[in-house]
Amino acid sequence: MESYIQVITTTEKRQDAEKIAGILVDGKLAGCVQIVGPMTSVYRWKGRVETAEEWQCIIKSRHDLYGDIEKTIKSVHPYEVPEIIAVPLLKINRDYREWLDSALI
Repeated sequence: MESYIQVITTTEKRQDAEKIAGILVDGKLAGCVQIVGPMTSVYRWKGRVETAEEWQCIIKSRHDLYGDIEKTIKSVHPYEVPEIIAVPLLKINRDYREWLDSALI
């Protein structure tokens, strides 16, 4: 049985999030990408605490596609060190899983 993941990344601009989403869905690396924002992120960067408005991409895919997803995000992401985090999906509705499978390579 396949294993499924949600990959999360954030961007400074909505258009960057939309670009990443479009590339991943068009390339069938993601069945769906939800863009959430704007939100406020507080983080440490180069020794300072920073605050920024960001947009979050929540990417639905399969575990075996993670490497290609990461590579694709890194190739177009404007950040020096983009957040790219994957978490396993433990339970998925059967109908949604079948749809997701049909949307992926």
